[in-house]
Amino acid sequence: MSRVHFNVAKFLRAVEIRGDSMSPNYNDGDWLLFRVLPAKSKAKSKAQELIGKVVLIQRQSEFGTDFLQVKRVTQVSDRNNKTEIWVEGDNKGASTDSRNWGALDSSEVIGKLILRYRRAPKK
Repeated sequence: MSRVHFNVAKFLRAVEIRGDSMSPNYNDGDWLLFRVLPAKSKAKSKAQELIGKVVLIQRQSEFGTDFLQVKRVTQVSDRNNKTEIWVEGDNKGASTDSRNWGALDSSEVIGKLILRYRRAPKK
C-alpha cells in the first residue's frame, strides 16, 4: 500500500477579501479558496477557459513588493506570441484593475476561484 503526500498549500490558497472592488458578489471580509494554477496551464488555450472566472493575481507594486488581488477575467488575447489577460473588478467604480494597469501577463494569474467558504458578517 502506498501513501500519497502532498502539500495543500502548494495546490490551494485561501484569501480574505479586503475592499469593495468585487462587490456585490464578494465582499470585504469574505474568505475565498483558490486552486493554484500550474505553470503549464498558462498557455493561451487554457487561459481562454478563464474568461468570466474569478482569479487570484499576483502583481508587483511600484515599491517592488508582491501583492495579491482578486479580479474577474474579461478578455484573453495573444500579442507577439505572448498571452495577455484583461481583468476587472465586479464593482467598476471601486476597482483598480486592467483599466488602470493594462493587460496582465498570464504568469501573473496564479489561481482560479473554487469557492467562498466564509461570508463576512453583515455590517
